[in-house]
Amino acid sequence: MSKVVVVGDGLVSAETLAEAALDLTIEEPIEVVKYQWFADLNKEQFQEKIKLIEQKGPEAVEIPAGILTDLADAEYLLVHIAPVSKAMIEAATQLKLVGTCRGGVEHVAVQELKKKDIPLIHVIRNAEPVADFTLGLFYALTRNIAFSYQQVKEAKWPKKFANDPYKTTLANLKVGLVGLGYIGKLVVKRLNSLGVEVIAYDPFVNKEAIRAEGLSITFVELEELFKTADIVSLHVRVTPETKNMINADLLSLMKPSAYLVNTARPDIVDKADFVEALQMNMIAGAATDVVWEEPIRSDDPLLDLDNLVITSHIAGDTIDAIPRSPYLLRDVLNDYFESGMSDMLVRI
Repeated sequence: MSKVVVVGDGLVSAETLAEAALDLTIEEPIEVVKYQWFADLNKEQFQEKIKLIEQKGPEAVEIPAGILTDLADAEYLLVHIAPVSKAMIEAATQLKLVGTCRGGVEHVAVQELKKKDIPLIHVIRNAEPVADFTLGLFYALTRNIAFSYQQVKEAKWPKKFANDPYKTTLANLKVGLVGLGYIGKLVVKRLNSLGVEVIAYDPFVNKEAIRAEGLSITFVELEELFKTADIVSLHVRVTPETKNMINADLLSLMKPSAYLVNTARPDIVDKADFVEALQMNMIAGAATDVVWEEPIRSDDPLLDLDNLVITSHIAGDTIDAIPRSPYLLRDVLNDYFESGMSDMLVRI
């Protein structure tokens, strides 16, 4: 017998997670215990809970009443965006694995799982949409699609742009990826198909395994990437090691013709250093789908930058990403149970 605790929320129901859990290739019979986390809130109210958990982690929000008791003998815990807190992990003395299916893992007390050597499978529900959107930002930024649109809406008809001296096609640019997880690899596949040269920095990946997947990548050190890439694209999660890692030191290495694109998390970048680099035109421009405060304040200095494209955290927003996520998690977990390996296994 296997006991699985699932926690639904305002975006993914406990019923859907339970249905996926019953298809897991674990010891039968499978007992599924269902909980909900703020599923009764409206969309705006629930977004506030998401914002809180993303900014302050799983200890900053309430956990479902009574869940600690059910976790005492649970072997598996599946969630979408609900917290996996220290108290929950400590209560789950029989826990074999945690599975989650959202964009990041800010809602999980990752270090507590590490202490107990409990694997965390993180299925990025919107990996394909984010990879597509990343390329969209490459084009919007380097070919002035967004900048031209903004001026046309102001009844202007621009023909000259700041990047005119080095404006070229994507195939002539070298793209550098910081982070080569699942989304990063999807971006590489797209760039390879377009004939774009790709360099990457990720000290944790198995380079031979990456090459065995047929991806064409040159691995370089972080400083070399910032010195030589025409587009630097960020694809790492926020950890103590990556918080503010993109700072003045790295930005100063970039070519004046280079661009920075962020579809990951804002806290990877030092905001003050980022704003200064764009104000001083140290780089050609930047695009970001994530900002430090959402929604953005009207007095945020980011809004004064005419070389920055900002989108409203929509990179992963497609009609099928969230509804499919429990079933993606099910499939990835079953592959993991069979092989003992997974690209979705979080390095902790």
